[in-house]
Amino acid sequence: MSKLYLVPTPIGNLEDITLRAIRILKEVDLILAEDTRTSKPLLKHFEITTPLQSHHLYNEHEKVNLIIQELKFGRTIALISDAGTPAISDPGFLLVRECIKNDIDVETLPGATAFVPALVNSGLPCERFSFEGFLPQKKGRQTKLESLVEEPRTMIFYESPHRLIKTLNSFADYFGQERKASVSREISKMFEENRRGTLRELIDYFEQKTIKGEIVIVVQGK
Repeated sequence: MSKLYLVPTPIGNLEDITLRAIRILKEVDLILAEDTRTSKPLLKHFEITTPLQSHHLYNEHEKVNLIIQELKFGRTIALISDAGTPAISDPGFLLVRECIKNDIDVETLPGATAFVPALVNSGLPCERFSFEGFLPQKKGRQTKLESLVEEPRTMIFYESPHRLIKTLNSFADYFGQERKASVSREISKMFEENRRGTLRELIDYFEQKTIKGEIVIVVQGK
């Protein structure tokens, strides 16, 4: 029976994958991976020999119809990203939408994602929050930040190491230097770090450090 599975993969520690995720990846006919070079070591570690194809931001539009046809022929396919849950700041939404349009069953497994542990670890209110992902780098950045000035919910952002200081300074300009926030990096890895404080304190701290790893910034709402 045809089905698309969205399978979360570890964001750091390989033990974060679920037993069910391993089973599904072994049972499906095909695995679609954001970057096959990144996924091959993970699959090899868990002795998963299912055929692998690339499915990333730059080819998903041209490949989506072919994948839909494969599913209509009765194949089962799993979609994975480099790390975490597919479609969360990664490819996946387009394929899921087309599956729904074509009455193809979609099943999403629970599992690793970076923003949930960062939010819970921040010490900021987490009963209501706004996940913003990556900010626009140029066009639309100012408009986005202006739209968030009055946001009452805790806000969550993804960021790269080399843009962290710039983004924290932007937050301080728009939200105020005394706004509370936290920065989480290398979540679930050996050198995981969670730093909390005001935006000014976080800027001062990270300006003195060599910053590495994927980053989640959590900012207090107004």
